[in-house]
Amino acid sequence: MTSSEIRTRFLRFFDKRGHTVIPSASLVTSDEKGITNPTLFNTAGMQPLIPYLLGKPYEKDGKVITRLVDSQKCLRTTDLDDVGDKRHATFFEMLGNWSLGDYFKREAIEWSFEFLTSQTEGLGLDPHKLYVTVFEGDLNAPRDDEASGIWREIFKKNNIDCGGDTSKGEKGRIFFMPAKNNWWEAGDNGPCGPDSEMFFDAIDRFKGGLISLEDYIDAEDKSDLVEVWNDVFMQYEKKDGKVVGKLPKPSVDTGAGLERLAMTMQGVDNIYDTDLLKPVMDLMSDDSLTVKNKRIIADHLRASAFLITDGVTPSNTDRGYILRRLIRRAIVNTSDKKFDKSGTIAVVDALISTYKDAYPDLEAKKDLVVETITTEAVKFEKTINDAIHEFNKLINEQDAHQLTANIAFILFTSFGLPLEITLELATIKKPIAVEDNISEKFTKLMSEHQALSRAGAEQKFKGGLADANDPMVVRYHTATHLLHQALHDVLGEEIGNQKGSNITADRLRFDFTGIKLTEEQKKRVEDIVNDKIAAALPVNKIVMPLSEAEKTGARHFFGEKYSDNVSIYFIGKASNPPAVEDLATAYSKEFCGGPHVSNTKELSGPEGKWRFKIQKEEAVAQGVRRIKAVLA
Repeated sequence: MTSSEIRTRFLRFFDKRGHTVIPSASLVTSDEKGITNPTLFNTAGMQPLIPYLLGKPYEKDGKVITRLVDSQKCLRTTDLDDVGDKRHATFFEMLGNWSLGDYFKREAIEWSFEFLTSQTEGLGLDPHKLYVTVFEGDLNAPRDDEASGIWREIFKKNNIDCGGDTSKGEKGRIFFMPAKNNWWEAGDNGPCGPDSEMFFDAIDRFKGGLISLEDYIDAEDKSDLVEVWNDVFMQYEKKDGKVVGKLPKPSVDTGAGLERLAMTMQGVDNIYDTDLLKPVMDLMSDDSLTVKNKRIIADHLRASAFLITDGVTPSNTDRGYILRRLIRRAIVNTSDKKFDKSGTIAVVDALISTYKDAYPDLEAKKDLVVETITTEAVKFEKTINDAIHEFNKLINEQDAHQLTANIAFILFTSFGLPLEITLELATIKKPIAVEDNISEKFTKLMSEHQALSRAGAEQKFKGGLADANDPMVVRYHTATHLLHQALHDVLGEEIGNQKGSNITADRLRFDFTGIKLTEEQKKRVEDIVNDKIAAALPVNKIVMPLSEAEKTGARHFFGEKYSDNVSIYFIGKASNPPAVEDLATAYSKEFCGGPHVSNTKELSGPEGKWRFKIQKEEAVAQGVRRIKAVLA
């Protein structure tokens, strides 16, 4: 069964059981909808839905929806060093079905079993080869005897012996495991709860028989059992690392990793031999590369392609930092430390062939993906040489001539040089001592660095308002809308997406994808904004359903999941009260939460003498430009 068929069967199965099929959110996260402490990327299928799992109604076409199903793009780099083994990857898809205060444990478990074992609607797996785990209980929550009991009923109904209580040393197929195995949470804040995981004996190690807890742990450690499903029961809420109580309405986060299901259904022992990654693996014929080298290249290029498609560009901070690291780490694993354009095109074509039906944006943005990766590769060739020069300089500045974690950190943050290459440099020229525990110390430095970067990213994606109560901040916020539209007026198709903004009482900052502005173009943008200020145009807001708002042409972050009702702020004449028809003649219109001035004349200051002026226009990352402007 192909991965595409697995995905389609999954969505169809739950669609028939009353679930609304929703599209995948972007890999890029945002906290604009109330997500607490967001990561840089969606790392789990449930992450974009956290507000709804916490109780916010999910509305569509004026109706509250309580059952959802999707296939969500995810990206994790926490296990980066494990990429290249049989099962770890940075990019992956999570097939998920969700109950938002609707059904709970019984339905979730019953449907999980049915989809996994049904020959007609599901995957047709042999139910005798299934083994399951449930939460053993701790100070946060009691042992999940309810889930265990439901499993026993299901196995008995299907004439499958589930044995005795494995926690007492008896053989069975239900195992009670601690929180590190069977408790799910999205961090220190948010919904959480016990889970029940399903494992399949793909190599027929146990011949469908009962096993002991020790047998299960050994088989899972050796990857002889493959995790094919996970039912998370969202019963509790966590704040600042502590469970503070039960959620008003318990919800269910259920699903499976597409890569692992494909591995199981296609009879291979690793995700890289599935139809999701094998086409890329087959392109690498260099005999000097190890299997792990090839797997890292395949995984990192797939992840990079999807990140670029979702608007991420290489840089030394935030999301761009992760993308740059993935591309360069892929390059490092080649034999000649290079990527040529033809090879990159072949890889991207292979990915498009695999994913074009589920993610057509990948094909639509093929040229951007290829150009971004190859440009980064060319830059890295020079970087390697510069990094070696800096490496020698830093080493020679020390009396001990020792490679330290701090030197490795400098080389990584300055040149993007991975630790493994820095360690290789220590053996190339001459034997150089390496600081004890350098990997752990380097990781600590990187964690501290990423925490600072993440904090900056969170500020940027809040809309960048330093103080929404400051009148100057509000003025600059409105001026940013005028600037955004003026850029489109002047640059036309040469301006891409907004990449973020930062607004203080002293100035506005606006990031966008596009070309460098000429002096003439900057002057035209300034003139347009000042003309609109002088025209004393009213600023209005209208709230409407998302499905209708998207038809108006109002600007917004593409790929972002918005509420079913959104606010559109528009600049131009309006009816009383403002009506949808007014949007057709508005100068600027954007999805936005506000606040704004009531009329553009307020941007000219108390005495009407202020002018909009671009102070600086510069590149801040590959393909990303930044404008800083003032009202003075």
